[in-house]
Amino acid sequence: MKKFKLGLAWQILIGLILGVIVGAIFYGNENVTKYLQPVGTIFMNMIKMIVVPIIISTLILGVAGQGDLKKLGKLGVKTIVYFELITTFAIIIGIAAADFFKPGVGVNMEHLTKGDISSYVETSKTVAESSHGFADTLINIVPTNIVQAMASGNMLAIIFFSVLFGLGVAAIGEKGKPVLAFFSGVADAMFWVTNTIMKFAPYGVFALIAVTVSTFGIQSLIPLGKLAILVYVAMILFVVLILGGVAKFCGLSVFRLIRILKDELLLAYSTSSSETVLPRIMQKMEKAGAPKDIVSFVIPTGYSFNLDGSTLYQSIAALFIAQMYGIDLSLVDQITLVLTLMVTSKGIAGVPGVSFVVLLSTLTAVNIPVEGLAFILGIDRILDMARTVVNVIGNSLASLVMAKWENRLDKEKYDNYFENEKLV
Repeated sequence: MKKFKLGLAWQILIGLILGVIVGAIFYGNENVTKYLQPVGTIFMNMIKMIVVPIIISTLILGVAGQGDLKKLGKLGVKTIVYFELITTFAIIIGIAAADFFKPGVGVNMEHLTKGDISSYVETSKTVAESSHGFADTLINIVPTNIVQAMASGNMLAIIFFSVLFGLGVAAIGEKGKPVLAFFSGVADAMFWVTNTIMKFAPYGVFALIAVTVSTFGIQSLIPLGKLAILVYVAMILFVVLILGGVAKFCGLSVFRLIRILKDELLLAYSTSSSETVLPRIMQKMEKAGAPKDIVSFVIPTGYSFNLDGSTLYQSIAALFIAQMYGIDLSLVDQITLVLTLMVTSKGIAGVPGVSFVVLLSTLTAVNIPVEGLAFILGIDRILDMARTVVNVIGNSLASLVMAKWENRLDKEKYDNYFENEKLV
């Protein structure tokens, strides 16, 4: 008799549902946070622990395998241009949706619960003091201390170092083979660690969701229901129309990609963290036909430059707050909003609470009261879950698109992905 086994997606879904139920039953009970928060934090810490070693090892292997600076530079330019175009579409769709449906009109602020945004304000001030524009962003890409960059999770600095190191290993030829063997072993070991950590995912998801629901309660959704629905609908339309259109143009399917990533998307949705699925989506995109060097470069870079879901949400949220305060933004103000989001969302990637920090900078630029963010803090986790999923889909698709544009996509692997998975 065949032993019944629940797949990871079902285990995470069960953890998610149980977390909502427990959180709703024990709403306002501090013991939920006291006993369950450590479980969720431990799971998230385990994920963060493996991200940097995986990025460094896979990127060095990928770049050293290619060993061509011209090809890498060409890929880098194509990737950044693609990211900018897609991100711009996300911002425009968000602004258009908020302009048309006006989710903030008629919202009574007296019926909303204000959250504490002081920590985000302080972070925003720190970022503003340490960065003064695009030039500073470029300067910060080059690390003065790679160990410090790894400790702080500065993704762009890590990528810069790994690319240079990989080119150096390729340049020394035979002498570099032991180095490549070492990083190959590191990558394989870290992917094994990833698969082991994923066994704890359902427990981590349960704890994180239970704490969130018990803290904010289901009722925090009701006054801001129109905003939540609009954000989710806009994100679905973005995935289907924009990402789906790009995929179709390249002979791919965004729905097939979603099927490939179903476990990872559910985990990303439950934890509101793209980092939890970074190692696994890199693995899966390789299995789906994208070369290692393209996957290793495009996906980590996308985590800083291609936050489609986040920028779409930020544009809707900015207009929602303006409408709530009765502020009518002119066309010039909205163009300023687009340009500000395009710059700020890149310059402070990796900062804790990045979406709120970006929103603070954006609202200031177009003279919208930043205090309005306090009203949407309670619902932010629910919206964060959706934007994380869109970010993951966008970055995964980008690796396949770049592979296609470089004429290096293994279409046979892509077409036979599910058949090959059954054989494993």
